[in-house]
Amino acid sequence: MLFLSPIAKVTTDLGVLAWDVGLTLFNLVIPKRKEGKVTPAGHPGADGKWPEYIAPKEGDSRCSCPALNAMANHGILPRDGKNITFKELNTTIRATYNFAPSFCFFVPNFAANMLKKKYRKDTFDLADLDLHNGIEHDGSLLRRDVHFEPNQAVIHVPYVKELLESATGKDKDGNPLLTIPDLSRISSKRRAEARAENPEFSLDKFHAMFGSSNSSTLLTIFGGRIRDLETILLEERLPDGWESRIREQNGLTMLNFNLTVSKVEKGIDEKKFAPAAALATEPASPDSVAKPAEEA
Repeated sequence: MLFLSPIAKVTTDLGVLAWDVGLTLFNLVIPKRKEGKVTPAGHPGADGKWPEYIAPKEGDSRCSCPALNAMANHGILPRDGKNITFKELNTTIRATYNFAPSFCFFVPNFAANMLKKKYRKDTFDLADLDLHNGIEHDGSLLRRDVHFEPNQAVIHVPYVKELLESATGKDKDGNPLLTIPDLSRISSKRRAEARAENPEFSLDKFHAMFGSSNSSTLLTIFGGRIRDLETILLEERLPDGWESRIREQNGLTMLNFNLTVSKVEKGIDEKKFAPAAALATEPASPDSVAKPAEEA
């Protein structure tokens, strides 16, 4: 069994990759979903009508992913965020955000393996997904590093506002949009700051790509629209009338998604922000501390 397990994993991954390529090609030749009809009929959110939003209460489980937290806040996933099956995560993500079925199997299956659980029969709580350096990582755009904030469900509002204010794009009506260069720039700054201030900072290439993957959903699924992202990132709520910006019939495939991810990651350059980040974390020298005025 110890020998068969790695073989089974490789076989599964290759099968999912082939499936994903097929879905990508099929998306090129079939009609897209109509605007206003991206969310399937009969699923929560169809016709833009999302279930009631209820903020989490004490004891509920949440994680560092606003998209998953929003699903729990709307009751698409269990409202307490607990005892979720990996298969349930697969189907609800697919219908809510229009990720491809290959994508929706791969990520929950990866999470199951990360947590040493079985995809087809085990359950998890949302907070379980924040195993440090599993999927969760340092240098996040939305959360403080776990060294400073162990509860990764806590939204770090200053980071979110800085992200939203960094948008330089405009849609056809002049509304602000995040762009790929925006994400690369703000990610560069965040990673440089985290590296300078966090004595336990770690971010290998794998988790750097995960970071760019997380941020790329802001451009793909959410279209970079600041008006929507304010609600999703600060309240973890899906706006009334919202639907995924992915209209491909088979959803967003891993192949297409990674085209965006690679562009975001390629544009990241921590060195540009390293001097300022290092300076900001230096302790003030005694000479630089203001002294009270002498009494007359």
